[in-house]
Amino acid sequence: MSLKCGIVGLPNVGKSTLFNCLSNARAQAANFPFCTIEPNVGVITVPDERLNALAALCHPQRIIPTTVEIADIAGLVKGASKGEGLGNKFLANIRETDAVLHVLRCFDDDNVTHVDGSINPVRDKEIIDTELQIKDLETVESRINKVQKQAQSGGDKQAKLAYEVLLKYKTALEQGKSARTVSFDTKDEMAVARDLFLLTDKPVMYVCNVDEKSAVNGNAYVEQVKLAVAAENAEVLVVAAKIESEIAELETYDERQMFLEEIGLAESGMARLIKSAYRLLNLKTFLTAGADEVRAWTFRDGSKAPQCAGVIHTDFEKGFIRAEVIKFADFVALGSESAVKEAGKMSVEGKEYVVQDGDIMHFRFNV
Repeated sequence: MSLKCGIVGLPNVGKSTLFNCLSNARAQAANFPFCTIEPNVGVITVPDERLNALAALCHPQRIIPTTVEIADIAGLVKGASKGEGLGNKFLANIRETDAVLHVLRCFDDDNVTHVDGSINPVRDKEIIDTELQIKDLETVESRINKVQKQAQSGGDKQAKLAYEVLLKYKTALEQGKSARTVSFDTKDEMAVARDLFLLTDKPVMYVCNVDEKSAVNGNAYVEQVKLAVAAENAEVLVVAAKIESEIAELETYDERQMFLEEIGLAESGMARLIKSAYRLLNLKTFLTAGADEVRAWTFRDGSKAPQCAGVIHTDFEKGFIRAEVIKFADFVALGSESAVKEAGKMSVEGKEYVVQDGDIMHFRFNV
């Protein structure tokens, strides 16, 4: 399944530097607003140590990790919802993403200007939130105008349902709350809500961009952000983007790991960010393993076997018969698929099987 995250924030908070760390692309990281006019897009691999473990046993021709598409969206400014800066274009780019990585500047540096003249990540967050909320309110009010008459006449049940959902959103947005804070009781309401594609309904991760000395434990700015977003059920990640960009330039894995250890980190901020994005979107990974390839596949947590088969190919889901499932730990412990079968550790599952993270799957189907 395709996954796309958009990096947003005010100008000069480190968005493009973060993007450069995440991908091998090189966005222009200049010290002035709007240096990123078109969204830079990079496809990055999701780190998964299990692939290497399986490859050592299967000796496949190729290893294929799952990927995430990252879009570096140019900096928003106050008034973006009304077209200030390059607001309308930027807001359209955000709408196309599955999740938002909201970068907040949590470092002092006199050599890097701030668009508002001082460092205050909570204020910066609220500026972006307000612009997105205003745009969402415009969307909601426009939809209300279209369905209100039909809903109040009582004859159109779908219009009535949409009207009720829209009113809930309108109330929250007018109170300065994001759409993601609104909850719905029925699947029908949830379906209507999803179809609105509101900007502030997207899952959000706050990425606190800090200096090197704050890379491990954060700083006072980070604590302010955590306090401000405590009620949002959002991910908060601390990353020193500048030092991470230097690490990303190193040639070998061993060199990068040594650099990380020197500053007190067990793994890179980029690896932590990608893993956090998976948690944010409620995503898991199943695996396929054989002589041709060892491969990771992304699925939504709670998916059943036929749905996961459809991630590989729609025909697999249509003609699903059964799934042969091996637990990753059993495969590694016993060393091969045949050994797993001999030990009676491979299970045969039907349409109701809920796939687990790390399951090694083989689907039987007939079309």
